[in-house]
Amino acid sequence: QVQLVESGGGLVQAGGSLRLSCAASGRTFSSYSVGWFRQAPGKEREFVAAFTWSSGTTYYANSVKGRFTISRDNARNTAYLQMNSLKPEDTAVYYCAASRYTSGVSTTYRYDYWGQGTQVTVSS
Repeated sequence: QVQLVESGGGLVQAGGSLRLSCAASGRTFSSYSVGWFRQAPGKEREFVAAFTWSSGTTYYANSVKGRFTISRDNARNTAYLQMNSLKPEDTAVYYCAASRYTSGVSTTYRYDYWGQGTQVTVSS
């Protein structure tokens, strides 16, 4: 079992930055790929970014590429999502997730564990 707890969400003006953290406990975090997803009201949960455990390859949704950066610190059992140049359309609940897989990590069904989410609100 892996337990995930997100933090770092909040209210920010458009153009601002936030850094989300995902603290993991339980099984060895370094053996899991980590993904960030988000869900806005009335919309499906969508992929934001992922980091595979084997090669360290990163993946980003086109909508955040160049603005968001995913990283992880295995020694601290923590993953991060640095979000810059935020836009109102980035407003959503952001979730981190852990996966045993290294492929298909942009899809929700590849993930075994999920955090409870943290709200990000970007005002215009």
